[in-house]
Amino acid sequence: MKKEAIDNIKADCRQSLAGYTASLECLHGQSILVTGGTGFIGKWLTEVISVLNDEEGFGIKLYLLARDMEDYRAEVPHLAALKYVTLIEQDIRNVSVLPDDIRWIIHAAGSPDNRTHVTNPLKTIETFYKGTQALLDACLRLPGLNKFVHLSSNTIYGHPVKIVETGIKETEIGISDSNSVTAAYSEAKRMAETVCAVYRNQQKLPVVIARPFSFIGPYQGLEKPWAINNFIRDSILNGPIRILGNENTVRSYLYGSDVACWLLMALAKGKTAATYNIGGDEPISLKDLTGKITANFHNKIDVLVKYSKAYPAQSSISIPDTSAIKETLGVKQQIGFEAALKKTIEWYRS
Repeated sequence: MKKEAIDNIKADCRQSLAGYTASLECLHGQSILVTGGTGFIGKWLTEVISVLNDEEGFGIKLYLLARDMEDYRAEVPHLAALKYVTLIEQDIRNVSVLPDDIRWIIHAAGSPDNRTHVTNPLKTIETFYKGTQALLDACLRLPGLNKFVHLSSNTIYGHPVKIVETGIKETEIGISDSNSVTAAYSEAKRMAETVCAVYRNQQKLPVVIARPFSFIGPYQGLEKPWAINNFIRDSILNGPIRILGNENTVRSYLYGSDVACWLLMALAKGKTAATYNIGGDEPISLKDLTGKITANFHNKIDVLVKYSKAYPAQSSISIPDTSAIKETLGVKQQIGFEAALKKTIEWYRS
């Protein structure tokens, strides 16, 4: 990765950290484990923690756990080589013993890629259900645990009973069709939350639930099956952009450095048993999204709308109500959507 790209990411982390440093003081000199540490969230957490350590003297020791570290070392050698980062190569389903000094955990293991959920649904269920239980069992063997933040998913909300244009609250659980192979991911995520609740109540583990919505930023591959990634990829290739489904579908996006900072605030200040939505403030339809993306390119890029049986013809609205995390933890979206989009496109171009 070019030095300029790394410097830009560091600048993003500084911007997102503004106003949070004092609240994160309890992490000073502590050991943190991030499972799924080689993914999008893991990379951004490492970037933010590197700024806290190198510029603010936090002295955090960071453990990253994932199945395969080879690609990680090749992709982000500047992170893999950090002296305060320890890489643990292990399948989350097989975790039994953790380093004794770990006091804080962010559990982000498992891919959100729906292609893998459909092609290997049993593994998907095992990763989120059995993997979460294995990790919680390992936590019981630690001499002390201050906080466990479990990354769930916005898919646990299912199909809302009513269309929520102002954002889905943490209490608004909708209908889910469990009698379908496509439900493997969402149902496994729901079960993992239940497992967390059981360990919180029976074993008194300090568990907090975070429900992520849609994210944007460097480290999110353009090959991923999400509309915004595909639209950016198509634009870089001079188009056309293909909207597969309803162009009035609405999402919102949170930039990677903001995501990492919100999670660290949930880790440091989140209340046991609390649930927090994590996502962007600015709803945007797929149609308007293509316009925002193409505005970052000089050449004209065509947009095609194609309906197919694989994609729903009706529009959907999936945006979070983030008032709970903002009011209780004092976080905010530091990097607005248009700035986030521009940063992301520039990173991919480089």
